[in-house]
Amino acid sequence: MAKTTPQHQREQPTPPDYKNRPIKNVAQNRKARHDYFITDTMEAGIVLQGTEVKSLRAGKCNLQDSYAMFEGKKDNDPELFALGIHISHYEQGNINNHQPVRPRKLLLKRNQLQKLYSRVQEKGATLVPLAIYFSGPYAKVELGIAKGKAKYDKRESIKQRDVERSMRRGDD
Repeated sequence: MAKTTPQHQREQPTPPDYKNRPIKNVAQNRKARHDYFITDTMEAGIVLQGTEVKSLRAGKCNLQDSYAMFEGKKDNDPELFALGIHISHYEQGNINNHQPVRPRKLLLKRNQLQKLYSRVQEKGATLVPLAIYFSGPYAKVELGIAKGKAKYDKRESIKQRDVERSMRRGDD
């Protein structure tokens, strides 16, 4: 007869190391960094269907003109949704393929949601998805709290980028 060890004496599994997961970038929203001042960024999980995950792994995603928005009041636990993210149809999918553009729920802890909700209530602030990537097996969205740039600010950032580029090349 095999001898069993009591529950409290068994070796406990080590928790997964979240910091050292491999990261695979899927899509970046470069236009958002051009059009907005990004004051803060945050990582959020995203609720996806099966064919959406397969399309993301194939890199078929577009973040242009996408944004995030709260639904519900602050007192009633608001939910955060990403709108305007285009994930193309999965080519080997069947009749149950997903819709390319639909609201997708973003997953954050309650205190993070409440903090974001209060930050977005400021005048001119909005939530913009900056990137979609895989952290290990999980799809993540990098959200940025953004404020709009004026046209002269955009020109100024282009000049600054050109100066930095010429300095790296060694041109004067």
